[in-house]
Amino acid sequence: MIRKAKFSDIDTIMSIINETVEEMKSYGNTQWDNNYPNNKTFINDIKNDSLYVYEEDNYIKGFVCIDNNEAEEYKNLNWSLYEKCMVTHRMAIDNKFRNSGIASKLMDFCEELALKNGVRYLKADTYSLNIKMNSFFKKRGYKFIGKVFFTGKEKPFYVYEKILKEK
Repeated sequence: MIRKAKFSDIDTIMSIINETVEEMKSYGNTQWDNNYPNNKTFINDIKNDSLYVYEEDNYIKGFVCIDNNEAEEYKNLNWSLYEKCMVTHRMAIDNKFRNSGIASKLMDFCEELALKNGVRYLKADTYSLNIKMNSFFKKRGYKFIGKVFFTGKEKPFYVYEKILKEK
């Protein structure tokens, strides 16, 4: 089941983040670290009603944030459409449940949520060193749009888009 995150979920979410940061470090990906994302990030996501968790058997196995907040760095990219969009952020799956389809279920949810809200356009980005997420976006039919640089990161982030079709 996918539901909106609650403040009581923060400890579990941060546990997943800490595991994910350690895994990312193991293959040289410095997208996330001990400073970001943090408790405050997820508290704000919950306050903004934009954080969703995938829960099964009373256990949070993953999460994603989806909202309308585009990074300022997106402004100079050559998008296919210039209309209202939704943006996915901060997706992570508990290490014990990786490769079980949860990430796909969360992305299906994001796409359905966008369509329910009258939005047919999704955007996302991930660090160029995040091989797994870059591969995942391509597998999901997202189109590579370009590169952006975020403060404090030496490598670029790859930016993607997907135009949704009504189901």
